[in-house]
Amino acid sequence: MKRVIIFANGELTEPQTVRARLRVDDTLIAADGGARGCLALGLTPHLVVGDFDSLTADEVAGLRPRGVLIEQHPPGKDETDLELALLAALRLGATDIALLGAAGGRLDMTLANLLLLTHPALAGVRVAVWHGTQTAWLIRPPGAEVRGAIGDTLSLIPLSGDAGGVTTHGLRYPLRGETLAFGPARGVSNVLTEATARVELRSGLMLAVLTKGKAQ
Repeated sequence: MKRVIIFANGELTEPQTVRARLRVDDTLIAADGGARGCLALGLTPHLVVGDFDSLTADEVAGLRPRGVLIEQHPPGKDETDLELALLAALRLGATDIALLGAAGGRLDMTLANLLLLTHPALAGVRVAVWHGTQTAWLIRPPGAEVRGAIGDTLSLIPLSGDAGGVTTHGLRYPLRGETLAFGPARGVSNVLTEATARVELRSGLMLAVLTKGKAQ
């Protein structure tokens, strides 16, 4: 299994938590200005992708002597830098991808970054967003296990319409073959009562957000 870590150009929170989750065999990709976050952790990206409107020419030039591969795209591209980085990870054979710095001050970019999880090209790949002690990923039919700790907070948010036939195991507020409607926030802030919970899903698509401990 090949794991790729992608550094986006958003907020890189809780660096100690990030370091603890990284492995020595991870392939590191930076989406444009995400290279700064990678370097701030004392790491060198293997590849930097983007139109380089967030990095200065000197910063880009400083990456080359480190052996960093540079993939530059024109400013008028249709994709965001993060989307290009995700596609680059697929070309490298990634089967497991984690995104760092995908959330930040711009609401539009944060939302767009989260919705990139639904990109058709990523359907067969595990992709997660790491943000501090929070992890977000997609749950598709027939469902998935949720591994955490008792007391962790889990939110289930329907995407692209209603989520049908939702059944949960190991959560404080159970669902039994029910529908989570697109829009209402019924699935927010559930709690794990077992270290390994399970969410079953007959139709639709859900964004799962796991927060360690009790979410504030």
